Amino acid sequence: MYHGKIVETGSFLPETNVTNDDLSKIVDTSDEWIYSRTGIKERRIAVKETVSDMATGAALDALRRSNMDPSRIDMIVVATTSSDYAMPSTACLVQNDIGASNAFCFDLQAACSGFMYGLEVIEQFIQTGKVKKALLIGVEKMSQLLDWEDRGTCVLFGDGAGAILIEETEENIGVIDTKSRSIGTQWEALVAPLRNNDTPFYKQINEPYLTMKGRDVFQFAVMKVTEIFKETFEEKDMSGDEIDLFVLHQANKRIIESIAKRLKQPIDKFYMNMEKYGNTSAATIPIALDELNKAGKLVGKKVAMAGFGAGLTYGSAIVQF
Repeated sequence: MYHGKIVETGSFLPETNVTNDDLSKIVDTSDEWIYSRTGIKERRIAVKETVSDMATGAALDALRRSNMDPSRIDMIVVATTSSDYAMPSTACLVQNDIGASNAFCFDLQAACSGFMYGLEVIEQFIQTGKVKKALLIGVEKMSQLLDWEDRGTCVLFGDGAGAILIEETEENIGVIDTKSRSIGTQWEALVAPLRNNDTPFYKQINEPYLTMKGRDVFQFAVMKVTEIFKETFEEKDMSGDEIDLFVLHQANKRIIESIAKRLKQPIDKFYMNMEKYGNTSAATIPIALDELNKAGKLVGKKVAMAGFGAGLTYGSAIVQF
């Protein structure tokens, strides 16, 4: 049976770096306040770069490293909540930019779980034999969705993109399992309204900025990520001890520490880079994978990944590199 194998990674981070001290000049906050609660020290902000710029940059990085001809890509999926346009999709812009003339393309919106949802979608296409090579990108420009006077949210997020190239394989490596879940009854816990655009017939009444019930999101993430991993371990007749690395959505250091404790796994198995980039939503996991890959830390490793975010949504994957 065919399944997907991650053959290369790439990433793109905007040039502008904003530290906690920089933010303390804009809102009532401090480096100590932010870092002690989140584990975040700085984040990148896309001042000049568009969402499609960043997505294309990550894609080209992965393609250069793989020496893959873009025309051989069958499918491009972009996970994003902050696309440049309502239409066309960011995936189609990337297709144009990289010359992937034979790919079919679409965007997928599952907030911070988007990359995990995208991986499951691509895995299904590969298993049916319809797709042999695919490009999955997680990209966000969260800075355009934030209220920069709200210290409870603006300090958390950053901008960036990560990408993976996936190929069909029958080898005993690659994607072992994927799962995607949603809890729509809790949708109000994390919301980013559409940008206002009044019409002759009605006026928009939504506040234009992202809002979050932090405690609710924290509890949801810890409980559901723990549950989905335990379910997977039981189904696959394995244990958390067999996982070499956990790469979770980089939202908050305390969330990851709590999940590690519930899984009874040492915290040093959990990769964290939110200190440098903050929460880049759908981009956090592929950016982390790219850092690990470029450092040579993925070869031969069994990696457990999980995303969680607005919807509320969550998803997981186990991948043998």
